[in-house]
Amino acid sequence: MDLNSITPDKTLDTKGLSCPMPLLKTKKAISQLSSGQVIEVLGTDPGSKNDMAGWCEREGHQFLGLKEDDGFFRVYMKKG
Repeated sequence: MDLNSITPDKTLDTKGLSCPMPLLKTKKAISQLSSGQVIEVLGTDPGSKNDMAGWCEREGHQFLGLKEDDGFFRVYMKKG
C-alpha cells in the first residue's frame, strides 16, 4: 500500500510523549472511529513503532504501515 495515498479520517499528534502515552492516546482516539476508518498517529518515541504494530494485531485493527518524516514518524492504522 502506498502510504502517501492515504487520507486519514483522524490525525493524532503524540510527538514528544514517551511510552506508554502514545499508545494510550491512540487507543482512546481509535475507539471514537467507526470500523474501516483510518487514523494517522504522529510520534517521536522509538518504542511506539513496535508497540503500535503489536497492539493492532492484538486488538483486531489493521496496521497499514509507518513512514519516517523530518524528525518524527507517521503510523497508519485502520480500525477493525
